[in-house]
Amino acid sequence: MKQNDNRVESTLLRRINERRLLEAIQRHGPSSRAALTRVSGLTAPTVSKAVDSLLRRGLVEELEPAEQALGRPGRLVRMAAESAAVLGVVIDAGTSCVVATGLDGAVTEERTIRFATPAGYPALLDQVEEACRTLIHAGAVFVHGIGLSVPGLVNERVHEIVFSPNLHLLDKHNPARDLEARLGLPSVLVQESDALVLGEWLYGDAQGLGDFAVLDAATGLGLGVMSGGRLLAGHSGLAGEVGHVTVAPEGIRCGCGNRGCLETLATDAALARLVGEKLGRAVALDEASALLATRPADFQHEIRTVTEYLAIAIAAVINIFNPTTLFVHGTLLAGSPERFARVLERVRQRTLTAALADCTIVATKSSKRQGAVAGIIHHLTNACAPTLG
Repeated sequence: MKQNDNRVESTLLRRINERRLLEAIQRHGPSSRAALTRVSGLTAPTVSKAVDSLLRRGLVEELEPAEQALGRPGRLVRMAAESAAVLGVVIDAGTSCVVATGLDGAVTEERTIRFATPAGYPALLDQVEEACRTLIHAGAVFVHGIGLSVPGLVNERVHEIVFSPNLHLLDKHNPARDLEARLGLPSVLVQESDALVLGEWLYGDAQGLGDFAVLDAATGLGLGVMSGGRLLAGHSGLAGEVGHVTVAPEGIRCGCGNRGCLETLATDAALARLVGEKLGRAVALDEASALLATRPADFQHEIRTVTEYLAIAIAAVINIFNPTTLFVHGTLLAGSPERFARVLERVRQRTLTAALADCTIVATKSSKRQGAVAGIIHHLTNACAPTLG
């Protein structure tokens, strides 16, 4: 073997070791070098070299242990929380936001800027850029990159949002590429359902799970699936559009142009629309939430309708993908323990018994903000070395 080949192999092995340690720190939290040696299976010298490299690159930082043990305790290594940052951008119908956080993914309201989603793409890009610059200047630390969570069909082969049924201003655009050109920071575009999967995997109850799914039942009805430790993308990255399965051929027109799509009947937005139709006026999500809390008896038909169709969506996901856990993201049904329990009752009647026996169904704990942050953290981790899974 030539000397150059040896050098390439050595570099790749070093970066694979660094990735392994990054994933161990993400999974176990702040850890000493000794602990990282145990959980990673690497030798102590290899761990020390990899940690030093990650420190130089600003991906991790060291801190003293909170409790002093006997002797001289080793310093803890954690994802860089104070010395570096990433930004997460959530673009959504109605309201968008930008959040700054350390690489530990700790999201706070104090470091979040929310704004009404503009009606045009140039104005949206201007608003996002302004919010990013504000948070960058306020943090005064090195920013590794930006993760953007977006609705719609993100085609990974052409690197753009080819179609966004509920936010058409994004059609044929790539806000991550455009924002990177403006700010000079690495930016990654993540479809919002995939972002929720990554958020739950890094920061929620899906840590350590290799096969699970997240059903987003908020504005649209999107599905993200982790299979064998990898995001299920399909040929072009368009997998998971369960919301555009037709369930009511004569139903209302969906944002995709078809009639009676599942997402017109199984989401928070659908329930808010039905509440508004009963009242004879448009009702925003926050008002719908308040009305359902204070006047639930007035909207039992609307609740039953959306409950039935959300149960159909959940049953379809379980029957097709057989996940160990299905996380459901939403506010009006998934966010209410009582209403979610009614959804689960209908799921039990709609799902194959054997598939349901293998699956736990719970509401998500992570958010779209954490999903956007997880998107850039996942990108930075992948940049270390390819996964061996």
